[in-house]
Amino acid sequence: MKRNTIYLFLAFALAFLAMPSCMDYDEPGDELKQTVIVINDSIYHGTPNQIVYDIVPTKESVDTALKYLDNYFSMAITGQYAMRGGKNGDVPGAHAYQRQFSFASDIYSQYSTIPHFDFMYGTLTSSYAISLEFNGGPNSHYLIVKNAIAPILNHPMIDSIPEMKAIYLLLLDCAAQEVADIYGPFPYFQFTQNYDKPPFVYNTVETIYGTIVNDIDKILACLNNYDSRPDWYKEKVQDCLYSYMQVTQDAIKGIEGMETWKRFANSLKLRIAVHCANVVPDKAQRWAEEAVAAGVIESVDNEVVLDPSFIGFTNPLLTIWNTWNDARLSASFESLLMSLKHPYADYIFEKNTIDLQYTNGAGDLITTPAGSRIYGLREGINPGQGQSVALNTMLGASKFITDFVAESPLYIMKLSEVCFLRAEGAIRGWNMGGNAEDFYYQGIDYGYMDSRVMYNEMGSPYKDALDDYKNLVTPVDYEYVDALGKTPNMPSVTKIGVKWNDADDRETKLEKIITQKYIAAFPCSFEAWVDLRRTGYPKLFPVLNADEGDGTLRTGDIIRRMVFPNTDDSSQRDIERTGLDSLGGEDWQSTRLWWDVDGPNF
Repeated sequence: MKRNTIYLFLAFALAFLAMPSCMDYDEPGDELKQTVIVINDSIYHGTPNQIVYDIVPTKESVDTALKYLDNYFSMAITGQYAMRGGKNGDVPGAHAYQRQFSFASDIYSQYSTIPHFDFMYGTLTSSYAISLEFNGGPNSHYLIVKNAIAPILNHPMIDSIPEMKAIYLLLLDCAAQEVADIYGPFPYFQFTQNYDKPPFVYNTVETIYGTIVNDIDKILACLNNYDSRPDWYKEKVQDCLYSYMQVTQDAIKGIEGMETWKRFANSLKLRIAVHCANVVPDKAQRWAEEAVAAGVIESVDNEVVLDPSFIGFTNPLLTIWNTWNDARLSASFESLLMSLKHPYADYIFEKNTIDLQYTNGAGDLITTPAGSRIYGLREGINPGQGQSVALNTMLGASKFITDFVAESPLYIMKLSEVCFLRAEGAIRGWNMGGNAEDFYYQGIDYGYMDSRVMYNEMGSPYKDALDDYKNLVTPVDYEYVDALGKTPNMPSVTKIGVKWNDADDRETKLEKIITQKYIAAFPCSFEAWVDLRRTGYPKLFPVLNADEGDGTLRTGDIIRRMVFPNTDDSSQRDIERTGLDSLGGEDWQSTRLWWDVDGPNF
């Protein structure tokens, strides 16, 4: 065994022994101890949020690190898949995606509705009803991400390849931001340290957000230094990225360097800044302007996405909606698309698949023939029983047209989102490197859910309808009619058109931006639900049976968060000890998160 290899082994052993454990806390919540070992120009650091990049490792140290970390890198692919419905190392699949999105943010954002209450693993009796079987879905996926990536961040040898550490920290922080926006506080610091034993200390959303921004600044410093690395080092890092990173298309498109990752980091910082606009406006503006100045995503080449076309899977929503009949279009989304004459109404959603009938108060039989219209169900309606149309006529509501959905990507950071974030920043008076109108229209241009490959090579009804759509000044006077007669007819609540008008007041401009951002985000509902809570847009129908949750919501209220998913005694003690204080309220669906300010948007 060569001397350098012996030193590396000793460094690994010493750093591993020095890594923090629960015993390193005087009290839970104390800052973790930090261990740095420098041997032969190689640096090892025991703190996962610390990135040391100004010492060039030797070829031997990098090769040794790559050898020891190979299994860790392979495991971390599981974490990337889990960000959008993967589990057990598999690509995104219907069962996992359903638990992560369909039973939670998809219905809270009113993209879709549950048409039947009986599922193999539980029941869901209305949109806001709490199901213990499903309440932990988004959290369990975050834990998969954490369990796959945190071991790398805590492995001493990762500091021989600091750019890889920076990228994995970025992915974990992105997942942390998303889960914090769903439940609120959680043990972010301990989870990042890969702790798996109680007691756990819950960190506030403000602390989590602030730490992620600090991490991003360190990540960017590391990635900006990459160009100064020797060629041999870059080649090894590039090979590593091409082998283990599934959420970018750099390898396929021949993109080298750190451009995609830097733009992703800045775009995440911009997202966080906009979320905070109404609670810490000065800090939010500074973060947003820093992000844009440093370079956010401005091309589809740098989007962060799990793409069926490149990875090899079918969008799981096709199985959830069309095969299992577990989801249908919501009435709010139907009304919005029809009011704005959006192209999705013509090619994404199938018209009602059966004759739909009911008898009105006068005794008349009202029939909506099969194939007549796209038809959504009111959010919160008590669903039927059974997963076949013969047993449950609610399944006659609109599902997907297969052609454009099967290869629809699952975005983690979409170009259109970044455009709309910049548009919102611009109307807030922030320097976004351009004007709100241009960013608004760019967001619409790139807001389609179709595969980018199919869109460019084969065309799309979206592209064909785009010019007319963007020039819609006044919305259609549309009335939602329940084809099953279960809920009253509802006139559209969408009173704004699509065409930009500089003479509009800021509130109207914000409504237009968020409404188009909402449509462009479909079907990924995390950001859509955040926007609905923090801005009140887009305007949607009231959720029926809102009081069927934990009892703190009334008619007209929207759900502000999912209640903590932890049910075991130890977790309940942690929640009582630090969770509720960090939340700033009771563990209720009506409790607002830190950025969810009860007040005006400006």
